[in-house]
Amino acid sequence: MMKTFKSILMALMAAFCLTSCTYNKLVEEEETVNQKWADVEAQYQRRADLIPNLVNTVKGYAAHEKEALEAVVNARSRATQITLDPSSITPEKLQEFQAAQGEVTQALGRLIAIAENYPDLKANEQFSELQAQLEGTENRIAESRRLYNEAVQSYNVNVRRFPNIIWAWIFNFDKKTPFAAEAGAEKAPTVEF
Repeated sequence: MMKTFKSILMALMAAFCLTSCTYNKLVEEEETVNQKWADVEAQYQRRADLIPNLVNTVKGYAAHEKEALEAVVNARSRATQITLDPSSITPEKLQEFQAAQGEVTQALGRLIAIAENYPDLKANEQFSELQAQLEGTENRIAESRRLYNEAVQSYNVNVRRFPNIIWAWIFNFDKKTPFAAEAGAEKAPTVEF
């Protein structure tokens, strides 16, 4: 009787250890995904914070390019209004977020192309520094998105592995949505005035 009790107790302890280890790993990976998403948002915020400085610098030189300046400001405004909770990112919400950020990227491209037509502006140290900051920010955004996708991939693989899939289902650990290239992203954007 005592041997049976010990065997049952050991089996329960082993099951508890397996469950808690699996659960803790899923929590850890989910938090990594959340942290990487926060990094992506921080880089987009950095870009949004730089835009008013760039726009004001260009305004002084290209006052008659009002339409391009307004496009940047409006795109920035729309992009900063869209926020995503990492726990509820769906492909549709991510696509909406990416579309808004894509508008900012296109508007900035047009603005920088316009600025290239102004030799004094190109030589302006403040403009050059802002342009370098924006280029660096775009690189940081790309890197943050890559790291987010790596975290999502690791999490999704772990959630789908057996026996983790059972615990993920019991504890409601759902797959996460990675960033994907937008349709037409393989083509170089055209800058028009």
